[in-house]
Amino acid sequence: MKTYPTNEIKNVVLLGASGSGKTTLAEAMAFDGKVIDRRGSIETDSTLSDYTDIEHIYKRSIYPTLLFAEYNGYKLNIIDTPGADDFCGGLFSAFKVADVGVMLINAQNGFEVGSEIQARYARSHDKPIIAVINQLDSEKASWEASLDSIRAASQVTPVVVQYPVNPGPDFNAFIDVLLMKMYKFKGDTGIREELDIPAEEMERATELNRILTEAAAENDEALMELYFEKGVLTQDELRSGLKLGLAKRDLIPVFCASGKRDIGAKRLMEFIINVAPGPLKAPNFVTVDGREIEPDSNGPTALFVFKTTVEPHLGEVTYFRVVSGKVTEGMELVNSKTGNKEKISQLFAVAGKNRVKVTEMMAGDIGCTVKLKGTRTNQTLSTPGSNIEIDPIRFPEPRYRVAVKAVKTGEDEKLGELLNRANFEDPTILVEYSKELKQIILQGQGEHHLNILKWQLANINKMEVEYFAPKIPFRETITKVAAANYRHKKQSGGAGQFGEVWLVIEPYQEGMPEPSKFKIDGKELQVNIKSKEEVALDWGGKLVFYSAIVGGAIDARFLPAILKGIMEKMEEGPLTGSYARDIRVVVYDGKMHPVDSNELSFKLAGRNAFKEAFKKAGAKIMEPIYSVEILVPSDKMGDVMSDLQNRRAMIEGMSSDKGFERLVARVPLSEMYRYSTTLNSLTNGRATYSMKFSSYEQVPAEVQDKLLKAYADTDKDE
Repeated sequence: MKTYPTNEIKNVVLLGASGSGKTTLAEAMAFDGKVIDRRGSIETDSTLSDYTDIEHIYKRSIYPTLLFAEYNGYKLNIIDTPGADDFCGGLFSAFKVADVGVMLINAQNGFEVGSEIQARYARSHDKPIIAVINQLDSEKASWEASLDSIRAASQVTPVVVQYPVNPGPDFNAFIDVLLMKMYKFKGDTGIREELDIPAEEMERATELNRILTEAAAENDEALMELYFEKGVLTQDELRSGLKLGLAKRDLIPVFCASGKRDIGAKRLMEFIINVAPGPLKAPNFVTVDGREIEPDSNGPTALFVFKTTVEPHLGEVTYFRVVSGKVTEGMELVNSKTGNKEKISQLFAVAGKNRVKVTEMMAGDIGCTVKLKGTRTNQTLSTPGSNIEIDPIRFPEPRYRVAVKAVKTGEDEKLGELLNRANFEDPTILVEYSKELKQIILQGQGEHHLNILKWQLANINKMEVEYFAPKIPFRETITKVAAANYRHKKQSGGAGQFGEVWLVIEPYQEGMPEPSKFKIDGKELQVNIKSKEEVALDWGGKLVFYSAIVGGAIDARFLPAILKGIMEKMEEGPLTGSYARDIRVVVYDGKMHPVDSNELSFKLAGRNAFKEAFKKAGAKIMEPIYSVEILVPSDKMGDVMSDLQNRRAMIEGMSSDKGFERLVARVPLSEMYRYSTTLNSLTNGRATYSMKFSSYEQVPAEVQDKLLKAYADTDKDE
């Protein structure tokens, strides 16, 4: 395989809803690009893209797959992505390294759920889009309805480049209004015949050519003047205008195809080569410190890692894009994040499950290597001393969480290793052992996302696991001032234990004045602060600890022990065992014994005095509140609003977004379990949402009563 220079490389990501035909089109492109000598099919589990066992079971893409085609002297790197939103992490990775998106539309369904969601992702990543209305050989295929659905849903103007002559089971020809030619295909061989446009189609083709020409001319003043002057544009002038419009996302060229019968794949690749932005015209990669990196093959080498996998017989496989310079076998690079050196022992061009060995790759190209020592997704390998670290992929926030444990006892360590590997391969799977909840918490993009992981653990790693509802990380705090004292006294032969602590507690708020007096049970208590210690709590909030001891009632050396006792109780709150936060404690009196007082005595006295004061201080449970943003079709708005109200949500805002409503709400985390499943059911999969931690707020009284009762029952069981 030859080494392709930067100006002969195009990087494409295939988008579209599940079932839109991305994998079959990718197969046709690879076949026409001479990468394979026969096309596989999803039905026979023989495609380049969907080559894992789980994809064979579901008959659709679960993971993003890199493949390539060599066509007309160019290399097209193609990333086939999953259509289901649960696996959008792979799409975000692909957007980072691809320069243009090809959106497939199922001609039977039009611009459907997955199309809408993925078009929004493309817009947020500023990726230009080419639309392909696919499966025009289907019984219920409708070109016009599909085109109308694109017009209705898209925020960018669709412009017809091709239209089918005979959509339906007999589909075998389309007219290209850019070239003003008709292409006719023989069976499903991909062999095409270039013909003149029939007389009965000339009027329609001419009108669409005029619309296409005007759309191209609108992107360049010189072209517009030329068009006004001559009334026509040459094909090169047309392409020049389309290049500008596509790059600026001002238009969506629309093509027609049947990927399964290899109709339209060649013309699509020709258009990508001639019009779509490549590495030299696409926006440059940016470093973490804001520098743009030119795709210069003579510059310092920089590889950005966008995907890592672990494969049988190969071990770790690292997928990268050459951002700058060139990479060769045997080259030594530095990981910009860790500072560690990595040797590139082998280089491969990737065709799905197949890998083609190469000796070098130039800026703009995409490939993989194996057996790196410690380089992960989102990291950069670069020439020593170049200090290039590419800005990382921003993966979506998790939307679904479960607790997980091994079915068999004694397999916790193995489970931890497997879950960490899952995160290594898919950064949208987050794994955390919660010391607070005493659970392993898994987070992902949806129920199906984590169920696929469960299948992998059981069938590939032979590890049976159980998913269940995770506990909620509640917090405890107080709402008023309270005082308490506690004497710890123990005498059982030999040295005794004695410590007595008097303290007062109150709610803490940032910026409040220092304490000087308190009113407790109608009596005023004056305090004279001697020392202060602020503890920023690992779980959020603060503990502020004051000493107001006078007359040496408690020796200063025992104060750290008192604080330690209080901290122990803060880690296991008196109400539900949850972490406590945002409290000020003033120790103002106490007693000690010249012989029997020690640190343990004062730790226990401080802990128990704090516990008693806490219960008298209007103790409240606080719950995590998440900011949830939902994009929902207008006709499903009522159902979604009603469901949110049942989840104790507070609606904060609504706005319209091209046929969708954007809802912003604050929702307790305890009410979000399995929300992705419910939302899919309510909207037939047409809505999507994101969620992010916002704050802790007090739970309603009736909820607190239920939590206290549940904790009391747990205590009894234990």
